[in-house]
Amino acid sequence: MVAQTRERLLDDHHAVSEVLKQLLTALDNKDVETSYARLDLLWARLAVHIRAEHLHLFPAVTARAPQLSEAIVENLRDDHDFFMRELAQAIRTLREANDLAAVTDTVREIEKRLATHNEIEETQIYRWSSTILTEPEQLELLAKINGELENRPPRFSEEAWANTL
Repeated sequence: MVAQTRERLLDDHHAVSEVLKQLLTALDNKDVETSYARLDLLWARLAVHIRAEHLHLFPAVTARAPQLSEAIVENLRDDHDFFMRELAQAIRTLREANDLAAVTDTVREIEKRLATHNEIEETQIYRWSSTILTEPEQLELLAKINGELENRPPRFSEEAWANTL
């Protein structure tokens, strides 16, 4: 029971990575319509994930271990701002200019920074949530995170993805 919050957030990282992979495939295929749809979905899925962390995970961890986590959480928040700002700009670029090369460059930069970002979350913040919080606190956190993640757009399955190509 105690690691469920961590597992839930890890699963969501994988779901976001799946959408990112689909987006990169669409960009590589020079498919503007599918690229736009996947880019918009990535922005939405990541926004919901970030909201769950900002509203629930980060406050829970920093309240229990501020000396451990405040600087790390500040850097993670800066990354979140970067991701959302860059994705919004990529959406504008694709909508207004159909510039797939510029969007691909932006998405590759996001992909690289996201990998490092996720590693920090997964090896530090997520682990801490399962060790520094009491079991009742972990259950409460899980309920809150589940409530946020229920607002995310549905996954786009590999089978459905193959049918769009």
